[in-house]
Amino acid sequence: MKLSNLFCNLKDMLNIVIFGAPGSGKGTQSENLIKRYNLAHISTGDVLRAEMKNGTELGKLAEGYIAKGQLVPDDVVIGMLANVLDTKKDAAGVIFDGFPRTIPQSDALDEMLKERGQEVSIVVSLEVEEPELIERLIKRGQQSGRSDDNMETIKSRLDVYKNQTSPLKEHYEKTGKLASIKGVGTVDEIFERIAEAVDKIK
Repeated sequence: MKLSNLFCNLKDMLNIVIFGAPGSGKGTQSENLIKRYNLAHISTGDVLRAEMKNGTELGKLAEGYIAKGQLVPDDVVIGMLANVLDTKKDAAGVIFDGFPRTIPQSDALDEMLKERGQEVSIVVSLEVEEPELIERLIKRGQQSGRSDDNMETIKSRLDVYKNQTSPLKEHYEKTGKLASIKGVGTVDEIFERIAEAVDKIK
């Protein structure tokens, strides 16, 4: 394959960043996106745990920070994501789950993708009103027995989410890549809204 063709193919990869508050259905819709578009799933939490479990250099580095109660620096996380991304070349693209959470992280992700002739294609933001989120999470807690699905913890998690993602959503809105999706209705109805937004850019 010619290098120019390879570069075109890389540019054509569908790379999705997905946002969603706790209870928004992000996990379910991520699975639907993966199936519909043959995407690889990259979750920062999963990648971090795998690197530490496998005892890689980056994993050991991350473990050192976590042991001191510190956040793992962005450059370490990006290094891990880059390693995983390089193993997903057979996929039609990637869905990034849990990353980026800050504007510096979004800049680092852009740079990492650019080095590979790629870019973020679309940023999907599932929009659900807070009362609905609280109701869903309380119900989930009753069904699953999850101790963190109580009113105090739920409010705190929703506040953290809003504070973290508001600047990021504004950032991606300016780039024209943000698709705000109404996250209320049946799972299929919500997914069709997402698919419609994704298909417009393909």
